[in-house]
Amino acid sequence: MLGLDIGSESIRLVELSKGLQGRWQLERYASEPLKAQWISEGYITALDEVADALKRLLKKSGTKAKTAALALPDTAVITKTVTLPRGLSEDELSVQVDAEASQFIPFDLDEVSIDFSILGPTPNNPDDDEVFFAATRKDRVEDRQLLAQLAGLQPVVIDVQSYANRLMLHHLQQVQQQAWQIQEEELLALLKIGSNGYFLQVLRGSEQEVVYDSEQALGGQRLSELIAQYYDLSLQEAEQKKHHSAQLPADYASAVLAPFLEDLAQDIYRALQFFFTSTGYSQVQHIALFGGSASLEGLTQAVQRHTGAVTTLLNPFAGMQLGSSIQPSRLRQEAASYFTACGLALRRFYR
Repeated sequence: MLGLDIGSESIRLVELSKGLQGRWQLERYASEPLKAQWISEGYITALDEVADALKRLLKKSGTKAKTAALALPDTAVITKTVTLPRGLSEDELSVQVDAEASQFIPFDLDEVSIDFSILGPTPNNPDDDEVFFAATRKDRVEDRQLLAQLAGLQPVVIDVQSYANRLMLHHLQQVQQQAWQIQEEELLALLKIGSNGYFLQVLRGSEQEVVYDSEQALGGQRLSELIAQYYDLSLQEAEQKKHHSAQLPADYASAVLAPFLEDLAQDIYRALQFFFTSTGYSQVQHIALFGGSASLEGLTQAVQRHTGAVTTLLNPFAGMQLGSSIQPSRLRQEAASYFTACGLALRRFYR
C-alpha cells in the first residue's frame, strides 16, 4: 500500500515492505511538484491537473502497488472522545455517535462522513466506554477518493495528517528506544515545517497525549520570497535555487538564510510561549522537526538555541533497510519531508 501525502506544493509517495524477519524496508519514495492554487486550504481545486501529477508520480516511482492511504489536513476534521453505554450493537453505537457528533458539527449529517472506534472502558465507570470519532465533510473524502481512482489506485485509508505523523513518531520510538526516552510527564513539541507555515502539536509522555496544537503562517515560502528579492530572481527561480543552494551566490548563507532561520526560530519560541501562557505548562523537554522546510541547514541548531529544548530533525527511514533503487546520500537530504507519507504507508502494517 502506498502512502500519499498531498501538500500544497507537491505530492509525496512512500512504499514500504516488511521481510520475514520483521525488517522494515523502504522500497520506493518520490515526489511530484504541484502548481500554486491546485491545492487550496486542503481542498483539491484542480482535480484533473492533480490527478495527472499523481499519474506522473506513480510512473516515476515505478511502483506496482494499486492501493493507497491518503490523509486530510487536521483543519478539515473534527475529532472528539465521548462516553457511551457499554454493550451497544454496531447499529445502536452508530446512531449514538451520530447524535453526539451533531452537537459539534456545523453541517447537516447527510453532508458528513463519520468514523468511530471504541477506546475501552472509562476510568471511573466500567459500564461505559470511551468512543473516539472523526468527522469531516463528505466532499473532502470524495475528493481524495476520486483523485486516487483517476490515477488507477484504490483508496483504502483516509487518515488525518497529524494521526499519520504520530503513528510515524510511535514507530521511531520503537526502533530508536535509546534516542526517545520520553518520560510520562515530559512534553515533546512536534513541528511540521512546510512551505506555507508550520503546524505545532505538543504531546505528553510515551502515549502521545495531545495537549495543544496550533498553526502559524511562517514557512519555507518566505525564504523563497527573500531569495527572490535579494538576488532579483523570479519566485520560481528562487524556489528552484533554494533546493540547490550551491547555485546561489557565496553570501547566501549569511545574508539571507541565517536571518530567516533566526526569524523562524524566534517565531517557534513565541508559539511555545503562547502555549505556556494558555496552559499550566512551563517548558517542553523535546522538539522534533520534520516537513519540506525542516532540513534547512542550521534550523535545528537555531530552534534549540532559542527554545533551550533538545531539538531533533526526524528521519522516518531511520533503521530501515533500503531497496536497490534508493540512493542513500539523496535520501538523507530529503528524508524529513517524507515523514507524513511514511506514516501513511505504515498503515499497511498497523491496522
